[in-house]
Amino acid sequence: MGDCVLSLPAMESLRVDYTEVWVTSRNRALIRFADATDSIVSTGLDLVGLPEVEPPEALIQRLRSFDSIVSWYGSDRAEFRTAVERLNLPFQFFRALPDEQAGTHAAEFFLDQVRGFSTCRVEPVPRIECSRRDEGFAVIHPFSGSPKKNWPLERYNELAALLSQRLTVRWCAGPEETLDGAMRFDDLYELARWFAHATVYIGNDSGPTHLAAAVGTPVVALFGPTSPELWAPRGPSVQVVAVPGCGPMEAIPVDRVADAVNRVLSARSRRR
Repeated sequence: MGDCVLSLPAMESLRVDYTEVWVTSRNRALIRFADATDSIVSTGLDLVGLPEVEPPEALIQRLRSFDSIVSWYGSDRAEFRTAVERLNLPFQFFRALPDEQAGTHAAEFFLDQVRGFSTCRVEPVPRIECSRRDEGFAVIHPFSGSPKKNWPLERYNELAALLSQRLTVRWCAGPEETLDGAMRFDDLYELARWFAHATVYIGNDSGPTHLAAAVGTPVVALFGPTSPELWAPRGPSVQVVAVPGCGPMEAIPVDRVADAVNRVLSARSRRR
């Protein structure tokens, strides 16, 4: 989810008279600008390049019907690229991960790759359009794609106890994340709409954190082993709490996160 959100500016810059976007099934709901979307699995694209498997002829004809296909999918799969070349399909491949040594933020990295193909100017700030309304509650999502990126749950609980003196605190979790009483959404756009009603969102380096920032919700993002220079969420009000030198998440004390949340809430008070 996070990579999809960060690549939205690049994808939007490629819009032409007719544009399709193929992504994972769950991420389809986040693509709001395309004429059509499809899931990679349902098209059969994931079969291309597999040994002893012939991709469906209908898929090959569909791919040949496009003037151009810009793809991050398969960039690290040599057998996929070889099959695409053998079938003479109109693919242009780009690297799916930024170079950490270069220090370029992922949103800029994706956008820079397609500048020669793009038809419109887009800023490297992901945006997902939905109505923003502050309803006076905080959202905490205490998970990520890796345990190493997770701030300890007991510290989130300490933070929630502090926040509850000022705001209602609501927790959210994904389908496979264990958390009693958490809000869960099958549709990611519905999750985005819910985030858009929060006063503040607090979470780790994760897809939901990028999603909250993309809908304009103030975000406090916690970073440890990953670099915020490359992966921090982008939005109108983002506070990053990071461990120097990409150290362990346990090095972040509760008071640092509470201070960041207080800065967000103070800014909210000044706007009222």
